[in-house]
Amino acid sequence: MMLLLSRLPRTTRRRLAFIALLGVIVGLVLGTTVRAQGAPLRFVYLRGADTLAFETLTPGSGVMHGVLEYRGQPRIAWEQTRAPLRLTLTVFAPGSAADAAPLQVASFVAQGDSMAAEIGARGAMRPQRFASKAGAVPLINNSLLHTALIGALARESGRATIPLFLTNGAQTVDGAVSTTGDTTTVTIGGMSLQVLWQNGVPLEVRVPAQNLRAVRATGGANGEGFAAPKPVSYDAPPGAPYTSETVTIPTPRGYTLAGTLTRPKGVSGPVPVVITISGSGPQDRDSRIPIVRDYAPFRDIADTLGRRGIAVLRYDDRGVGQSGGSGAVRDTATSEDFADDVLSVVQYLRMRDAVDGTRIALAGHSEGGLIAPIVAVKDPRIRAVALLAGPANTGRKILEYQNENGIRAATVSEAQRDSLRRTVPAALDSLARTNRWMRYFMTTDPLVTARRMTQPVLILQGDTDQQVTPEQADTLAATLRRAGNRAVTLRRFPATNHLFLADSSGSPAGYTALKATKVRQEVLGALADWAVRTLGR
Repeated sequence: MMLLLSRLPRTTRRRLAFIALLGVIVGLVLGTTVRAQGAPLRFVYLRGADTLAFETLTPGSGVMHGVLEYRGQPRIAWEQTRAPLRLTLTVFAPGSAADAAPLQVASFVAQGDSMAAEIGARGAMRPQRFASKAGAVPLINNSLLHTALIGALARESGRATIPLFLTNGAQTVDGAVSTTGDTTTVTIGGMSLQVLWQNGVPLEVRVPAQNLRAVRATGGANGEGFAAPKPVSYDAPPGAPYTSETVTIPTPRGYTLAGTLTRPKGVSGPVPVVITISGSGPQDRDSRIPIVRDYAPFRDIADTLGRRGIAVLRYDDRGVGQSGGSGAVRDTATSEDFADDVLSVVQYLRMRDAVDGTRIALAGHSEGGLIAPIVAVKDPRIRAVALLAGPANTGRKILEYQNENGIRAATVSEAQRDSLRRTVPAALDSLARTNRWMRYFMTTDPLVTARRMTQPVLILQGDTDQQVTPEQADTLAATLRRAGNRAVTLRRFPATNHLFLADSSGSPAGYTALKATKVRQEVLGALADWAVRTLGR
């Protein structure tokens, strides 16, 4: 995913005694009824008539199992135990077999005003601790059914609010809950979710603002009568002035990368090419994220550049989609390791007759903006580099900023804010000790590498970005120029967030409510104009 949807959370010290109760609710609200039916409950996620995902709930003795699978996204198997109240997530590559090895495992359990976590691969879990609220309940952000369970918790306890620890982003937020008849409404970050109950189990879950609903599959346990989620297509759209080709890219590390090469039609001779580099977290070749519908920035880039006579190679990250390199190869990788993957892509392209190996450019988004300069310094033959919301600060400084943002937004006294601030350094130190990727990110100064880049550089930045703050673009440009690079172009875009979507706020908490989910045309145009000018056609 993009660079850090705030890996450390917003925090307060209000104490809410909900933890033990959730286990009872999970057992009573869903467990007894489902066991009596003797079959799992299967739900279908729909937007209008389109099937987006399936989620299945299966009860056990003191435990609830769920499996959530969005179209083209990693499959998430989750387990909610009653005593202790622990949420465990197991993430699998999209489309992988039922017995496939997981990409990552994470478990969460509240301890006082902290959320204790173990993250990694089975047998090699690393402990981490996040500041949170006392009594916070871990929530699977994009699971409507898990959110329904949390709504049941608050409903049965008669509470109007419940603290939620978002497992995707590690933020703690309050969920507001109200009940009218058989319908419970849960509101998180201004987005309302409605749960219609029948005989103690959810019948339908709706998110009206997104035209999204999860409905019981009545045709059978396997959801007969509903179309399976359509696989993501990476093909060129009908009538496009470019072709698309699925490619397999060898690496010297024992696995291959899978990608799509788009190439303009009607062009004789080798063409220039841009390699897209994704941000943090496991990303497919389109760099999609499930919390923003239809967001596929690298597909937007490939389409725009393809219409301007420039090829694009976008690829699944190691351990994602059709690429190899899962397990420890993925879990222990740093930004520099991911740079080695990009170098393998570069080497592959230079062996292709249809591509001009002297006109290869890199376009890195977020963490990709940290990776691209590493590649450009290691391989000076790279023609040009585009940095889309690339960081200029160390990861530690970025995390400190994100934590301070959360602390300022918390509804607590100044004394409590000061107390929270004092917990941040130790939490960051713990992350650096236990997570190799985080240690590299927190201690690496992007400017050291930037000073060594001699290629033309384009810097694109949204002015409302709250993940990589806008002034970092100015710092990058100034650093490059002071180092003697005279081919630096900087473009900043008003009311544009970290995803390069129209957004006057820029807060990650509002991503799910965004209406326009295509990369802004002004951004795509600036990238295409620069690429044509720098690489030729």
